[in-house]
Amino acid sequence: MPTFEELLAEGESVPVEGWDFSWFEGRATEERPPWGYARLVGARMADATAALDIQTGGGEVLATIPKPPPVLAATESWPPNVALARRKLAPLGGTVAEVADDAPLPFGDESFDLVVSRHPVITVWPEVARVLRPGGSYLSQQVGSGSNHELVEAMMGPRPVGQARSTERMVAQAQAAGLVVTDLREQALRLEFYDVAAVVYFLRKVLWTVPGFTVAGYREPLARLHEQIQAGGPFVSHAHRFLIEARKPGPARS
Repeated sequence: MPTFEELLAEGESVPVEGWDFSWFEGRATEERPPWGYARLVGARMADATAALDIQTGGGEVLATIPKPPPVLAATESWPPNVALARRKLAPLGGTVAEVADDAPLPFGDESFDLVVSRHPVITVWPEVARVLRPGGSYLSQQVGSGSNHELVEAMMGPRPVGQARSTERMVAQAQAAGLVVTDLREQALRLEFYDVAAVVYFLRKVLWTVPGFTVAGYREPLARLHEQIQAGGPFVSHAHRFLIEARKPGPARS
């Protein structure tokens, strides 16, 4: 069996570019939401004329759509992901703009009849509403409040569950931006971590779970977690995901 030090080193060595989670095979498992976000996006894209994926990561989800619309654009904030997404989306005719997560979108008013986003760091609802055409829709799978709270408390100690990502707040923000929420679904999803290397890699990749995470800064709680896994089996946490779809009022363009 690898030692604690070897597992830490392994978790630190894995590249974190993009949203490919294949490294976790055999190291961690996560339940998938029942609605099938990638499938829904593919179906919406087939009927769209101009579509935008906000915070596309490495373009992994968008690259799976079977039929791209005539106009396909994406944004991403992290330069390594921007380069990766441009390579992945070029065969679909997609363009990728490097844009900060909280910045205005570099597109004109009413540019898109479909906007999508998977696990955005932040949703700037007024900008989503601005770039949507009347009758257009925003479809997003989001990280909900209290996601992986068990892992957060294992690393940081007892913490209250914040409401910044609550579905109630998201619905209110969408409505304040002039959009009509047409679908909202929630699910708690079981995660199992089989070794501390998987925990390290997860916390390096999913940055908002423990902001500012470093192995050196969290060595003691990682050691406790390693001992817990060695003695009792996988560490279990629960992710909270929700799907939200919102429509901009008005007749769709023909």
